[in-house]
Parts: sequence; structure tokens; C-alpha cells
Amino acid sequence: MGMESSAEAPQPVRVVLNAVGQWIGRLGRIWVEGQIAELNRRGRMAYITLRDPVANVSANVVCPTAVLDAQSPPPEPGARVVVHAKPDFYEPRGRFSLRALEIRHVGLGELLARLEQLRRTLTAEGVFDQARKRPLPFLPNTVGLVCGRDSAAERDVLENGRRRWPAVRFEVRPATVQGERAVREVVAALQELDAHPEVDVIVIARGGGSLEDLLPFSDEALVRAVAASTTPVVSAIGHEQDAPLLDHVADVRASTPTDAAKRTVPDVGEQLEIVRQLRDRGRRVVQGGLEREFSWLRGVRSRPALADPVREVDRLTEQVVELRDRARRSLTASLDRSADGLGHTRARLHALSPATTLARGYAIVQRGDGSVVRSAAGLQEGEELRVRLTEDSLRASVTEIEAGGDGTSVPAGSQTTGGGDPAPDETTEGENP
Repeated sequence: MGMESSAEAPQPVRVVLNAVGQWIGRLGRIWVEGQIAELNRRGRMAYITLRDPVANVSANVVCPTAVLDAQSPPPEPGARVVVHAKPDFYEPRGRFSLRALEIRHVGLGELLARLEQLRRTLTAEGVFDQARKRPLPFLPNTVGLVCGRDSAAERDVLENGRRRWPAVRFEVRPATVQGERAVREVVAALQELDAHPEVDVIVIARGGGSLEDLLPFSDEALVRAVAASTTPVVSAIGHEQDAPLLDHVADVRASTPTDAAKRTVPDVGEQLEIVRQLRDRGRRVVQGGLEREFSWLRGVRSRPALADPVREVDRLTEQVVELRDRARRSLTASLDRSADGLGHTRARLHALSPATTLARGYAIVQRGDGSVVRSAAGLQEGEELRVRLTEDSLRASVTEIEAGGDGTSVPAGSQTTGGGDPAPDETTEGENP
């Protein structure tokens, strides 16, 4: 329950501090883990600043020197420790501290267990996912380098990088790579290079060392800073057997600083050889294509239609002339056959035409109604007849009828019979009745 107070009825400082002391006293004895940032011995007491390895917070620890020296070796600045302490609040000064009852080193096995727990936590969050890793640029304009000042790692990266590509530039940010300030300085250098507009890739390099020496590169704050960077990061920490958490979050993991330079900067000789090979391959492809096209063109040009176009025109002209002659012969033969047939038809018509018969001296005798007289037996004396000749006609009347061919007269209108055949078409040759 909160302490009651107001502007009209404020609480005295002593009351507030006394209440704070009582609240802190209720915490009891607790175990606290941290890293020793400062350690000062004053007589039989030692004053320690215990810093959280992830967050930027710290607490004062008051420890008897006997408790500190009970560990072998005694803890030094930078060491990770576990402190069994009782929270204490000094009311006269309003100062909070921890009164250490026991201090223990964080053992190697415990460190590994804590790192494994942190690795599982970050893996579950997706910080180490392969999908979020970015490819390195083929030819970086500027390479950012975070390493120890004047270290062997710096020399390896710079010398190998410039040997492979002399035009490459480096932005070097020296930082402490071991101890209590390592994480803070490495994170600051990383963020500075990440904000640099010309830096295309960042290399974090350090030589080999013990597990305790490489602990800053497994720090959660550094891992999350690398995951949040927008520039690809290459991890070159330690040697092949060393595997800090930075290797898992980095976009590319190099086994050594020298390997980091090889992965980051392309070799100019190798690239020139690749360019030469690609150029030769391209030239062969183009030449092969041209040869195929020339061969096709020669084949097309060697065809008769293109080799001698006039010959083809002559051949087609001969075909046209031959077809024309065949058509002319066929038409002529057809016309001749038709003319012959027409001549035969005309001859038959001429032979069967009454006009032809009339031309030979015959005549056609017709009654007044236009009917043809086929026998004299049916005529009457005095009957008017029309006699049709070849070119004209005449009128006649029946005066006498001769029966047969012997000149015997028969009265008109009587029936006669005779043995001779009547003249064709009932006409009499050479007579004009």
C-alpha cells in the first residue's frame, strides 16, 4: 500500500527513506550475477561496481576482503561472478548497495550452459534464421573493419584485401575486443559503420583466444546489434574451432581474419581470368553463330533460283509457252472437230431439206388451207391449188386427174389405184401442174 501524502501534508525525508529501507529489507538474501566493472580495496573492505552484461545498469557491492580472497584466484575487474548478498539501504545518505556474503566465479560449464540457453532463446526468436542473411556485394566500394588497435587481425584483413584488390578502401574502427568495455565499444563501432553511407560490408575481426576472452562476442547486446544492422556483416572471430554467437547472427562466417578478407574482397587476377574466359566463350559463340548463318546463306545462294534467276525465268517461260501451245493445239483440234461435225450436220440438213428437193425440179402442191396434197385421188375438179417451186410459187386448178403412170384419165373425185409409187413429196419432176 502506498504512503499517503499531499502538498498540504508532505512526508518528511526521514520517513520516506525509512520506508524505502524497510521495503528493501523485505527482499532478503539473493543471488546476483554480473561482471565486475570496478574493484577498490580499502582496508578490510572492498567496494565493487557490479555491471549487468546486457543492460547498461550497475549496482554497488560492499564486500569484506576476506570474502573476496576466499576465491582462488580472487576476482579481478572484468570477471563474471555470482554474488550472494543482502540488499542494504543507508538511510543517512539514501544510498542503495549490496552487502556481499559470498562471491563465486562463474565456472566454464556454467558459462557454456548460459550461452546455450541464450542461443536457444535467440534461435526461437528467429535471430539466426538463414532467410534474414544478406549476400555480400560482389565488389565493395568501402569495407568497414572493427578490430583491436594495431592487432594482427587488422594487418591480416588490410594486407590480404589490398593484395587481392588494390583499389579497395577500408574504414577501420579500433575497439577493445576483450574485457568489460569490449561489448560497448564494438557495438558503437558497428553502429557508426552501419550509418556510414559508403560502407558496403562490415568485418568484425579478432584473433584466437580462450572462451573467456571471446565472451564479448557472444554478448546478447552485440548479437542483437548485428541483427539490427542494415549493412552485411562478416564475423571473423578466433579460429575454426571458436564459435561465438556472433558467428550465427552474422551474414557470413569466416574462419580467420585472412579468410574474411578473401570472402569480402574479390581477387583481381581471378576476376580478370574469369572475364577473359567469358570473353573467349562469347567470341566462340558469336563466331559459331556467324559461321552457321554464313553456311546457311551460301546454301541459299547456291540454289538454282538464286544462283541463275534468268534460268528459272526461262524455264518457267518455256513451261508457259508449252502450255500455251498445248492449249492452242487442243483448242484448234476441238474447233476442227466441231467444224467437221457442223459440216456433216449441214450436209445432212441440206440433203434432207425440202429446198434441196425443190432445187432438183420437184414442187410442193398445197390446198387452199395449206395442207400438202399427197395423192391426186382426193382432189376435185376445179379445185384451186398452190404449187410451190424453188424460188417462187403459182396458182393452179384441177382440170384432170391421171391415174397411175400410163396417162389414163380418171374423173376428178373418183378413187383410183395403181401399181406405181407416187413421186417423192407428192411432186412431179419436170412438170408444172
